[in-house]
Amino acid sequence: MKSSGTADLPLHYGYLPSWLTERMTRLGLAITEAIIAEYGSAEVLRRLSDPFWFQSLGAVMGMDWHSSGITTSVMGALKAAINPHSKELGIYICGGKGKRSKQTPIELLHIANHIGLDGNHLVRCSKLSAKVDNTAIQDGFQLYAHNFILNKEGLWTVVQQGMHQNNGTARRYHWHSSALQSFVEEPHTGVFGIHQGEIMNLVAKAAAPTQKSILDMTTEHPDRIIKEAKKLIMSRHHEVKATDVDLKRLGSMLWLTQEKQPADFEELLMLEGMGPRTLQSLALVSEVIYGSPSRFTDLARFSFAHGGKDGHPFPVPIKIYDETIQVLTKAVQQAKIGQSERQKAIHQLNVIARNVENDFIPNDNFEALIAKERRDSWKYGGKTIFGDAKPVQEHQLSLF
Repeated sequence: MKSSGTADLPLHYGYLPSWLTERMTRLGLAITEAIIAEYGSAEVLRRLSDPFWFQSLGAVMGMDWHSSGITTSVMGALKAAINPHSKELGIYICGGKGKRSKQTPIELLHIANHIGLDGNHLVRCSKLSAKVDNTAIQDGFQLYAHNFILNKEGLWTVVQQGMHQNNGTARRYHWHSSALQSFVEEPHTGVFGIHQGEIMNLVAKAAAPTQKSILDMTTEHPDRIIKEAKKLIMSRHHEVKATDVDLKRLGSMLWLTQEKQPADFEELLMLEGMGPRTLQSLALVSEVIYGSPSRFTDLARFSFAHGGKDGHPFPVPIKIYDETIQVLTKAVQQAKIGQSERQKAIHQLNVIARNVENDFIPNDNFEALIAKERRDSWKYGGKTIFGDAKPVQEHQLSLF
């Protein structure tokens, strides 16, 4: 199969606790507002169509770093966060999981009527993207989640996911309107899923003769198409290992935020409650907002912001999560009234962290880092779906 992107996604079962759902919604709104303030609403759509960035966003939000559950949880949190502010932000999210996905056409027509877009065209795009992934690509996956995200200019992104009926694995598909040349020839910006061997793909370029005889869909011709493949291969193991992370990137960021703390961070360090551990989380959130596409290849690294709900690599540090949201939200709100110093400081945090990597040499204390995070988790209000983190015996370790 030739596609614009593929990846393995283990299917995780379980529930999303309310203490995490509420925080994902607040952090999702703050990140979205920061991106719009810096780059505009079109950039939010582009990033959501990037498989690597999407998975990194889920990891920084406290979801299990490689789980298929990121898809519905992140989109659910973003929809709850963004839609009440759609008029201000210029972004609208339709659809969802199960029955909610079937509401997409009604939601699109309603939105289009209010902002002056062609609702029938948007509905057709939504239905065709689902039809291609559910029918034209016969890979054994049945769609059960469909989200259509658009801005007031009419640009859109689709994030949808299917489940394999036999082995319980999941595959996620990404679409982006500015990258779309045709619905029926190599249309995706990314496809996530377990490799199943050879499949029938009626939207592969080589299937053009077959298409002509059995398909009568559509042809769309925007100005450009993204040609580079985005391929994400997710591991089967649940825990985060050193091989899943760029240790130079992670180590330099930890050294910077916990030991060096340059004067450039003076504005951030003066904030109430801002300590080294919060700065660590904020540095990774800053990269999700301002980082370049090449920075999301080792997406497990972003789980070191707020851990994971199943305890991998460590429990979600609730106190740190709340402090990160507070700092970022306040920075965004102040930027709206012309006081952008804090937002610039958060941006600079990402820049300085990248620059430190040039001369940083990581050691082999990756497991010690995770052990320390787990040992200290109770201090930060650590939580998992299994309960609260408990104090354990401490001992000193050099991590850098």
